[in-house]
Amino acid sequence: MTSQLHSAEWNFTGDVDEFLPRARDFLHSRPDLHTVHLTVTAQLRRRGPRAYGGDPPFLGVLTRGDGSVAATLLHTPPYPLNVTRLAAGEAETLVERLLALGHPVSGICADGATAEAFAAAWARRTGVPAKLDELQRLYRLAELTPPSPAPEGRARVAEASDRELLVRWYEGFVADAGLRGGREAGEWADFRLSYGGATLWETADGTPVSLAGLTLAVAGQVRVGPVYTPPELRGRGYAGAVTAEVSRAALAAGAGEVLLFTDLANPTSNALYQRIGYREVADWAVYEFGG
Repeated sequence: MTSQLHSAEWNFTGDVDEFLPRARDFLHSRPDLHTVHLTVTAQLRRRGPRAYGGDPPFLGVLTRGDGSVAATLLHTPPYPLNVTRLAAGEAETLVERLLALGHPVSGICADGATAEAFAAAWARRTGVPAKLDELQRLYRLAELTPPSPAPEGRARVAEASDRELLVRWYEGFVADAGLRGGREAGEWADFRLSYGGATLWETADGTPVSLAGLTLAVAGQVRVGPVYTPPELRGRGYAGAVTAEVSRAALAAGAGEVLLFTDLANPTSNALYQRIGYREVADWAVYEFGG
């Protein structure tokens, strides 16, 4: 959908170059809360409209009467609809607009209150049940505190010779996280290798034991992820060490915000990131419809 579709306040488009001039100031005003929209739209510009799947993106801007932006929306199927924080009543209005357009929605990912309100309105209007799939927490790095003592070994940026390992570990991460759809593992590995976006922790004999990824910087923010250690190597401090190292490298490269998401169902990872200096920003929720 490349033409603009207008309701009272929502303006929708499938063209990221049409979306960003309207949304940029709003997205840059809170790079932490808007990290997903910033990184996804940057990749759509870099890699084309089908960077995240076979369907083109669906993008939206909610504009107030004075012309200022109140919220933005992005949808890159097969991922759920992702929307920035909405005020009371705006979720219901968005549901009505999407239904009027006939735009298919299989799920919602947003801050907890927005996601809950949208899911309830969608279920009420469509009769399709909404199921809470995941609770997430967004963290921001405050003051980096590397693990002490650190595990044996060192960190190094992954190289082309590590591609097969990256593919295998990314597939392991996707399976562990229960993710559905999304990017093919080889494509993910190639992209991360293209800019040094994957770091490995390796033992003294050069054996890789853990992985931490890092997004490209957009609006001064970067996001750590994925973080993965094979099951047989967990509990030895490798994930904390490699996460601390990519966080340090991001700060050294000039990042103003270093962020990461966690699954709140995993108390181990949440405690780990807090120990090395990450602090809560906001909680997110993911709902599935008809699952």
